[in-house]
Amino acid sequence: MDGPLLPLLIVVLSAWCVVGDPAASDHVDGAPPSKIAVVGAGIGGSATAHFLRQHFGPEVQVDVFEKGEVGGRLATVTVNHNDYESGGSIIHSLNLHMQEFVKQLGLKYRRSVAGKTAVFNGEEVILEETDWYLLDMFRLWWRYGISFIRLQMWVEEIMEKFMRIYKYQAHGYAFSSVEELLDSLGGSGFINMTRRPLSVSLLELGVSQRFIDEVIEPVMRVNYGQNVSIPAFVGAVSLAGAQNNLWAVEGGNKLVCSGLLKMANANLLQAQVSTISPVYSGEAPQYQLSFSSASETGSELYDIVVLATPLQASVRSGVQFQGFTPPFDELPGNYHSTVATIVHGYLNTSFFGFPDPRLFPFASVLTTETLDVFFNSVASVCPVNISTGFRRKQPQEAGVYKVFSSQPLEKAQLKTLFRSYYSVQVTEWQAYPCYGSSQGLPPVELHPNLYYLNGIELAGSAMEMSSVAAKNIALLAYHRWNRQTDMVDQKDLMHKIKTEL
Repeated sequence: MDGPLLPLLIVVLSAWCVVGDPAASDHVDGAPPSKIAVVGAGIGGSATAHFLRQHFGPEVQVDVFEKGEVGGRLATVTVNHNDYESGGSIIHSLNLHMQEFVKQLGLKYRRSVAGKTAVFNGEEVILEETDWYLLDMFRLWWRYGISFIRLQMWVEEIMEKFMRIYKYQAHGYAFSSVEELLDSLGGSGFINMTRRPLSVSLLELGVSQRFIDEVIEPVMRVNYGQNVSIPAFVGAVSLAGAQNNLWAVEGGNKLVCSGLLKMANANLLQAQVSTISPVYSGEAPQYQLSFSSASETGSELYDIVVLATPLQASVRSGVQFQGFTPPFDELPGNYHSTVATIVHGYLNTSFFGFPDPRLFPFASVLTTETLDVFFNSVASVCPVNISTGFRRKQPQEAGVYKVFSSQPLEKAQLKTLFRSYYSVQVTEWQAYPCYGSSQGLPPVELHPNLYYLNGIELAGSAMEMSSVAAKNIALLAYHRWNRQTDMVDQKDLMHKIKTEL
């Protein structure tokens, strides 16, 4: 549900998590796995299938189970014969896995349509973009001092360290826990960022409270539907973008998922996995998956299973674990409800202090955390297919808008935001974890050869995070299967990689 953009602010990158007993993962005879199951066909599951195929080769059978639509939270809705993103909308230029997927699949970058952003506090617009970059910078300095410079330096330092993950993965290294990964990238500083609120970390940097309230919090609200009490690492993920470094896929971001499944030559089963049970025939178990579709029920045995769907109780995945000793503990955390409302109509610009809609210059409006504000953001959105002559609708014209809120909008609230409207489509997502600084991180190795991908989201949630996690799981599964312990949790990797080169 990525949000619209503000100067030096917004979406991306990631970390990764896992726990387990490496020695218990060894199989008996050294033979390659014959069948691997992936549960979930969102960006995490489809990327996992792709990377598993890369590492285990063409002979392994890869089955991908999906109870809903391929793409998961990358989804579109149709309005007036055009499709619009209702889920994950934007990708950062430093998302190297997503860039590589688009290149390999022969997909195209969607043409960017310029638009200005403002911040609204319930009474007035308190911050706005203009057509002049230097004027925007001067206004930021005048209102917030050098807070924005301190923030930019902080984010750039974090990003520079995090980009090391691509070198590690390119050389085949994997990590068995999010702590191991973060420590390899940024030492104890990164680990501490998962335990301290964003607001505290920014205040210690010398960022002003006013800047946090009026700039940082609106970005957290549109990106994660939450406030600045989220952990600093999650906040850095959300702020890691730069002004114009965001892009999307022509035709819809979900095309990446279907393309990866096809490229992986994976078998897609439109079915709900109901139970997973271990079957012991040697040192390492296999797993019996029971599933059902609209027309049948079935059961299959797999050597490796990757769960690429949230397992927290609030999400109601429908997957149950049977026969495990000891039984699995409930995974930490819950998921936060985000409502995406797609409205085709006329925006009520008077609500924002612009009685004449022709004078309203903004394509998107973020909001501060105020009792009177019932939505996180509202933005004029473009279709996933943009023709050469396309132009964004002006505020005095009927356009398509995406509204993010924590609760479904009531009719009176819709009438407040819009002068009139032709259609309303509501999608309620369990979009992101409810972030807190005291929560633990779920394991990734649930059991020998049984992996959980979505634990990554407790460190931070974005398309690229799921892709990084998918690559890590594929590498981890491959090294565990082939007993290559020297490729897991290695220390001082930057020095080791330089030595290899």
